[in-house]
Amino acid sequence: MTQSINASPFLMYDEGCKEAARFYVSVFPDGRIVSGENEPGVSFEVGGQRFDAFDGGSHFTFTEGFSVQVRCETQEEVDHFWDRLVEGGGEHSQCGWLKDRWGLSWQIVPNALYRLMTDPDPERAKRATDAMLQMRKLDIAALEAAADGRA
Repeated sequence: MTQSINASPFLMYDEGCKEAARFYVSVFPDGRIVSGENEPGVSFEVGGQRFDAFDGGSHFTFTEGFSVQVRCETQEEVDHFWDRLVEGGGEHSQCGWLKDRWGLSWQIVPNALYRLMTDPDPERAKRATDAMLQMRKLDIAALEAAADGRA
């Protein structure tokens, strides 16, 4: 194949795709509307990922079978994305998952979790994983304490 292939998620909203896109780009520091302000759909970028969105009516709903994962380096980043994405009617779930007010699922995951879950010491990794399974919003300090056997 000699062509350049471009793949991106296409999000079908009941209604409100433009409102959702404007909200998402306000949450992410690098967010921007790419095109569509005067069209039926909208294209936007957050976290370096392009998304295309369209209002399709009540025939379509989001499920947890698709989620957007946001990898964070600091607890401040985890807190920011967790708090902002549930604004206006979203809901918290378990293990770093949440749904925004449009029903789109997000995973807000600190990079520390991946480091801890893949620790060469299987007991340390298990303690971190067990701690994560008890959390809603992931807490880096609590995950590290659990991994170290201090929790």
